Amino acid sequence: MKELEAYLVGGAVRDHLLGLPAGDRDWVVVGETPESMQARGFKPVGRDFPVFLHPETREEYALARTERKVGRGHQGFQFHASPTVSLEEDLARRDLTINAMAQRPDGMLVDPYQGQADLAERQLRHVSEAFREDPLRVLRVARFAARFHHLGFEVAPETLSLMQSMSSPEELGALSAERVWAETERALGEPSPQVYVQILRQSGALAVLFPELDRLFGVPQPEAHHPEVDTGDHVLMVLAQSAQLSEDPRVRFAALVHDLGKGLTPRDQWPAHHGHEAAGEEQVRSLAKRLRVPRAYERLGRMSARWHAHVHRALELKPATVMKLLEGCDAFRRPEDFERFLIACEADARGRAGLEGRAYPQADWIRDCWSAAAAITGKDVDPERYQGPRFGEALRRMRIKAIEQVLSAREGAS
Repeated sequence: MKELEAYLVGGAVRDHLLGLPAGDRDWVVVGETPESMQARGFKPVGRDFPVFLHPETREEYALARTERKVGRGHQGFQFHASPTVSLEEDLARRDLTINAMAQRPDGMLVDPYQGQADLAERQLRHVSEAFREDPLRVLRVARFAARFHHLGFEVAPETLSLMQSMSSPEELGALSAERVWAETERALGEPSPQVYVQILRQSGALAVLFPELDRLFGVPQPEAHHPEVDTGDHVLMVLAQSAQLSEDPRVRFAALVHDLGKGLTPRDQWPAHHGHEAAGEEQVRSLAKRLRVPRAYERLGRMSARWHAHVHRALELKPATVMKLLEGCDAFRRPEDFERFLIACEADARGRAGLEGRAYPQADWIRDCWSAAAAITGKDVDPERYQGPRFGEALRRMRIKAIEQVLSAREGAS
């Protein structure tokens, strides 16, 4: 049996050349058939095209293939795998030049589309005009921009121009909600998630896929509280701050959607945005339904939109209002979510021009109030004296009293 002609491809090659930690390793095989791969002990796992698991390493090996556009959207492709398909033909179907390199087992690099040069120039550049056939690549490029922004990467001008030509409601509308959310969720986990939003906006895709976010740009806020003024710019800054404070994509989603209600404020009320919290919660609900956002993300996003202003004013709130905040956020049953929410609030406070490093004592004050109130449980209520609804009312009064004591201690310390 002849030696297997296999090449390491894609992200493993790119990240090795960038000096980044190794992730999953994918291989392309040239000159084989499904039958010959199985004869070598490989296990078939691919549904749409021939992919196999190595009998020892369990890494994925795919037969070299080409693809042809036959319909709309991300899935409108016909694949052709054959022993006659060359490595260069397989690499030509990939999205970016930096993802279209291969490496032999002996370490020799195969780079027919100058991906190594684009790595050196920090350019995200499409391989060929075939890029335009898959609208999902608009989101993928934006996600790669978010991943590599801290290394100095930028989207090549000609690639951005191509993305703009692809960002029509007809093409992007053919993408499933699941695929849009999957790319967005991954982008939220990248080092610079705000760049994902920026690139989508520059390409025109944000207006099509996330109109609630796109309409925030150009909407002013009071300069006294928001030196950056523009609500869209503020949201980008908040998202960047959230990435500094937490690696949790749920926190970052909450930061991203916290001000959606400001996009609905009538122009004659600018720059004030009275009632934007309740309006924002409904916007988050609508976005989550449309994109089938997981419930954990939706819940935290709605909490952030509805209650973030209360936390900002925490030092001015009455104990009963603090209790209302804790109850509204379901803080006693979901303390982990409440902590994520407070981190998003801190990101909001810091996501303002020139105020990125300021302290945010409000969050610690609310944490102290929560701790004092949560320490009071049903065991502290006399069941003989309080029954039915009165039991819950008594528990609530005791918790408010505990919050009052925290307030008194803070005032005494000051």
